[in-house]
Amino acid sequence: MRIVMGAQNCGFGPVAELVAVSRLLAGHERVFVGDGVSALFARRNADAFDEIHEAPGSASIDDLVEAGDLVISVMDADLVLRAAVAGRPVVMVDSLFAFWLLRRPVAAVRDLCGSLPRSSFAAADRHLAGLSPHERVVAAHLLATHSVVQNFPGVPKRVAEFAAFGIGPEIHLTGSIIDLEGLRHLPVDADPGCDLLINVGGFQNFLLDFDVNNDYLRLLHRWIPDLLRDWPRFARVLVCGGPFGPGRERTVSVAGRRADCRLLAQRDLLRRVAAVPDYLLAPGLTALHEAMALGRLPLALPEQHYAHVFTIRRLADTLFGRAAGRFADVLPHYPVPEDDFAGTAAIARIAGRIHDDDGLYRRFRATFNERIEHHLSLDPERRTEGVRELREALGGDPLPSVIARLVPRPTAGRRR
Repeated sequence: MRIVMGAQNCGFGPVAELVAVSRLLAGHERVFVGDGVSALFARRNADAFDEIHEAPGSASIDDLVEAGDLVISVMDADLVLRAAVAGRPVVMVDSLFAFWLLRRPVAAVRDLCGSLPRSSFAAADRHLAGLSPHERVVAAHLLATHSVVQNFPGVPKRVAEFAAFGIGPEIHLTGSIIDLEGLRHLPVDADPGCDLLINVGGFQNFLLDFDVNNDYLRLLHRWIPDLLRDWPRFARVLVCGGPFGPGRERTVSVAGRRADCRLLAQRDLLRRVAAVPDYLLAPGLTALHEAMALGRLPLALPEQHYAHVFTIRRLADTLFGRAAGRFADVLPHYPVPEDDFAGTAAIARIAGRIHDDDGLYRRFRATFNERIEHHLSLDPERRTEGVRELREALGGDPLPSVIARLVPRPTAGRRR
């Protein structure tokens, strides 16, 4: 079977989930299509795919979809729409099912999908033009053959709402959408090569980029030398993520201590997460699920975008959520709109203000040092309890069994 795959181009979370799904489908022809940070991650983990098509034109994407037997999309609504137009079965995979904000009833989105023109992607795209980006993701679920959704507080309620209205495809609730096979084969007692691992994720999304709207990265670059000054125990720090891909690597040295900033392949990152004494991460769900699966309780960096605010808020009853770094520690009354784009823009402005204002920066440095100090004070039993809380909140059916129910085993030989 030839399977065409893509992921929403927002950070590394969606494409990391796509890699996890793809690795379960060895023996099929696995064809990645995408661009930007999604393609960057796919190329860094190229062994998960048989073909990688980066930044093709619209017609080329349609040709790939039409030549496939099945489409798998991780939150890429346009790819689902193209599959619907081409008449190809499509599996929509979503780790943020409870996150999507709707301005209109789900039934209204369903009715719009029911009258979708199938003559071309352009016609279908125009038909859904009035939908918000979040509503468009919900529309993709309604157009999909199957939906696979990762469990999270609020997800069971939304699944029940869809079921009660008889809306959309069968929804399959799953646990962690991560590279479980890679986790099982990590070397025992590996040297992580660092005393502290900081995972900033892919960073790029619909607003943020490495050189545009990058105040969060500017703040990170200002803070790393001070982290080395303030914490002598962290003689070797590894900062990893999309902002430090090819040509963007850097090394910072202070007082005989050193921080190396670079992009790692996913399984290399997992090996280090399993072994490093202490771990800081941008609070994306995929990285959190990976840490949880490895029995590690990380400390959350301040949020990069609105989805991180949503995640920390929904996990407020867990140790991870209570201990997380927040920009509200520095600017407690700065408004963050309940909107993906406007909320993310507000967070970027907060990061810029903290970077540019020495007084605010000193407060940021001090308050996050307090977060680090509290995290380091947690004994192994308390950290284990923190991981247990997360597993209870985020557990679900194992991903391999869910995918096995939806995609038949590969047969001998290849299609075409």
